[in-house]
Amino acid sequence: MGGTNQHTVGTTAQDADSLADRLQTHKAHGARVYDYILGGKDNYAVDREVGDASLKVWPALAVHMREGRAFMHRSARYLAQEKGIRQFLDIGTGIPTSPNLHEVVQEVRPDARVVYVDNDPIVLAHARALMAGTPEGRTSYLDADMRDPERIVTSPQVRETLDLTQPVGLMVISVVHFLLDDDEAYRVVRRLVDVLPSGSWVALTVATDDFAPEVLARVAQNYADHGEPLKWRTRAQAERFFDGLEVEEPGVVQMHTWRRDPAEIAHISEQDIAMYGAVARKP
Repeated sequence: MGGTNQHTVGTTAQDADSLADRLQTHKAHGARVYDYILGGKDNYAVDREVGDASLKVWPALAVHMREGRAFMHRSARYLAQEKGIRQFLDIGTGIPTSPNLHEVVQEVRPDARVVYVDNDPIVLAHARALMAGTPEGRTSYLDADMRDPERIVTSPQVRETLDLTQPVGLMVISVVHFLLDDDEAYRVVRRLVDVLPSGSWVALTVATDDFAPEVLARVAQNYADHGEPLKWRTRAQAERFFDGLEVEEPGVVQMHTWRRDPAEIAHISEQDIAMYGAVARKP
C-alpha cells in the first residue's frame, strides 16, 4: 500500500458490455433525479419527469438536496480534520459533482484514501472524475450494489485501497431510503460497520417525512409511479442505524442543523428538510 494515487475501476469487459442494458432509461433513478434537480446533464426524460413533478408538489426539494450534499461535505471534513480519519468508504456515491468526497478530505489530509461504491452505470461511466485525487492519496471505484455488503467488504478495491486495521470513515449519505425493507437496511449498514476496526466513524443520513408527511407522501408516490420507490423513516427508526455506536453531539438531528451556525440556516424551514443525519464512532 504505497503512497501513490492509484486509479481502480471495479469492472470487467462483461460489465462494460452490459451498461446499456443496466441503464433502464424507462425507469427513474434516484442519482439521476438528484443530478437533474441540481442542474446536471446526466439524466433522462423519466428522471426529469419525476424531478419536475416532485418540485411541483414540494418546491423545497432542491434545497433539501443541496443540504444533503452540504452535510456530506461537513461531516467528511469534520472526520478528516477533527478526528484524524485518513481513509473513507463512500456508499452510494452518485454522479460526480465537485467537490467530491476525496476533494474535501484530501484538502485536509492530502494522503487520504477513498473507495467510492455505486451501482449506477452512469456513475460508472464518470468514475474517472472521482479518481483525480492528490499524488499522496489514493482513490478507487467499485461497481457494486449496497444490498450486497459482503461483496463490498471483500472486494479488492476495499482490501487494497484501505487498511482495515486502521480507522475508516464510512459515509452512507442519501441512500438508505432506497432500501425499502427495514431489516435489510439495518443489516446492510451493520455488515459494513462490522468490518471496520474500533475507532472508525459512520456518517449516515436517513430520509424522513416527520416534518411534512402529507406533501412527502405525494413525493414518494411520484417516485414510486416512475419506478424508484423510497421509504421514509421516523426519528426512532433513524436512531436504530446507530445501535452499538457512540453518537457524536448533537446526536441524530435534521441534517441541515448538524454542527452548523444557526445564523447559516435561519432561512431554512424544518418542513423543507426531509432527512436526519448523524455521525457516530465505533467503540
